[in-house]
Amino acid sequence: MRIPVVQTLVASAFFSLLLGSLSTTVQAADAFKMGVVDPQMVLEKSKAGKKALEGLKEYVSTRQKLLSRDEEELRNYEKQLKDQLAKLSEAEKKDKETQFRARIQDYQKRAQEFNQELQGKQKELVDDYMKRIASATQTVAEKGGFSIVVDRGSEQTVKIVIYNKDTVELTDQVIKEFDRTNK
Repeated sequence: MRIPVVQTLVASAFFSLLLGSLSTTVQAADAFKMGVVDPQMVLEKSKAGKKALEGLKEYVSTRQKLLSRDEEELRNYEKQLKDQLAKLSEAEKKDKETQFRARIQDYQKRAQEFNQELQGKQKELVDDYMKRIASATQTVAEKGGFSIVVDRGSEQTVKIVIYNKDTVELTDQVIKEFDRTNK
């Protein structure tokens, strides 16, 4: 059976079109570069990030010492109270117990305020550094011709990237750029 010339020409034209669109798709895929970055690692390994985390640790340590001192005072007060209970009248016992409960409530309130303050400071630090990390990432991506850069995620956060080739890992480059722009 012979294939008519017209059908052959149409098939040939269709095949040429298909090859042309495939080569365009392959070229577009070659132009598309995707990178990944681990912002947590940038924060922990960059000079400015380490300095900020140290500052936060010092803040926590100072506040923790204050809370520990308050806790120790509460224990001493409780011990004194137990020693004095036998010598006190019922009215004095109730008064001392009320004072002790008030001190406990004050301590709990201070501890809660400290936790809220710490969470606020952590959020402030992370928000500020995420903006800086995003800027450094953008610079690295533009220099490297990357179309998209994805947050790798970590065990503590949502893991976004499950697999990537080492050639698209940008974290070290972002750390260098971050350090360069954030002295």
